[in-house]
Amino acid sequence: MTHLGLRGMPTQNPCAQCGEPIAMPEWIEEQEDRMIYLWHCHSCDYCFEAIAFFENEGSQHQPLAA
Repeated sequence: MTHLGLRGMPTQNPCAQCGEPIAMPEWIEEQEDRMIYLWHCHSCDYCFEAIAFFENEGSQHQPLAA
C-alpha cells in the first residue's frame, strides 16, 4: 500500500467551481489502492472529491503501446 504522509499530501488544489486555490483537503480516506480527498472551497462554499488511484505493487501490466 502507498503511504503519502504529510509531505505527499496535495496542497493548493484549485477549486473545481471557481478556481481559487484550496490549501489542503478537509478529509482524506486511504483505501487499498486509492486515496480519496474531500476538498471544500471557502471562497464559493463548493465541495468536491478527488481520487488518486495507485497501482498494486505486485500487478504486471502489458504496455498499452509498443
